[in-house]
Amino acid sequence: MTHGATAEILPAVYERLHAYGPEFGGDEEGNHGLTNHGPMAVEVMVRRGLDVDVEAWLDRYVRRLAELPGTSAAIRPGEWRSALGQARRLPDWAAYFRHELTERPWRDVLAEWWPRLLPGIVAGSTHGVIRVGHAVRTLRGTSAAPARQTLDELAHGLAFWAARHRELAGVVAPEGTLTPRRALPAVTRLTDQSGFIAHRLDRLERSPGWTASLRALEPAASAEEVPARLESLVDAAAEAYLGLGHGSPVLLVHAATAPNAVRHVLPVLPSEQWLPSLAAAWAAVAAVIATYAPARPAPSAEIARRWPEPTREDALQRAAEHGDEHVLKFADTAVEAYDRTGDPDLLTATLHAGALIGRP
Repeated sequence: MTHGATAEILPAVYERLHAYGPEFGGDEEGNHGLTNHGPMAVEVMVRRGLDVDVEAWLDRYVRRLAELPGTSAAIRPGEWRSALGQARRLPDWAAYFRHELTERPWRDVLAEWWPRLLPGIVAGSTHGVIRVGHAVRTLRGTSAAPARQTLDELAHGLAFWAARHRELAGVVAPEGTLTPRRALPAVTRLTDQSGFIAHRLDRLERSPGWTASLRALEPAASAEEVPARLESLVDAAAEAYLGLGHGSPVLLVHAATAPNAVRHVLPVLPSEQWLPSLAAAWAAVAAVIATYAPARPAPSAEIARRWPEPTREDALQRAAEHGDEHVLKFADTAVEAYDRTGDPDLLTATLHAGALIGRP
């Protein structure tokens, strides 16, 4: 689909979706609810030109969503730290970022807030950074001045990240010798993988293997190496889904889509933010693997035989026909990885995701 078609369709979609909050369900404060994937999934459909009736998909999807509550009190520039991680302030954060993005170029706002939010990359099961990543892809693909609704989408993504901000204890920079392909399966799994993600993360921080797992990855020697390292991390996580996905079909998708979001934001960030971005992306991947991946992978070769010689067109079309938002986002990420590597297991992983995750 052309940039012109994207610029025409997405603003109207964003306008419709911005009446709703980024989460639905859960307790009285929205804890342990589900994430609104509408903007992210539709961005994939439109950018990829998938054979999906976007309006019909939205008609079905919005029925499950909750309206965005009204604001309570303005967040002032010098007082933002006290509102960080306050879920009830989410509408206030959205208003704050909408104002910021009308006053300053979006790249400047992002460069200021990215390092502030990066330590809380696991916010909302990594959906904060993922939603920001999809919004940035839309903005990067727009040659003209961005539409107000597209800037609002970035505001909503940043607001969700800020309101759900949650820093992980024990995070250290990589300093080991392992490639992503070797470091990922070496991540120490939690013995008790029960409960909501918040409960699992609490246990992860007390886990003796957590910090060691993070250290094991080989670091990038310079900022210039970061884009390729992030790509390798995305590739490894997407391929690993083939053997690990059965452990938690939906959550383990994010081990690939979260670092991919970071990868697509990287080009608009100052280069001094690249190394911390790689470390944070790795921490997000390791956290998802430690808390949801099974200790023993399923036999990938046996799974791959179920879908002999898949094509990238098969992977994208089947994702479109499936219609689940996680399948769509994972297929988008895995097909990108396939385009880099030519590894057919990445296409098979998308078909496997579709088989594991029920149709909506």
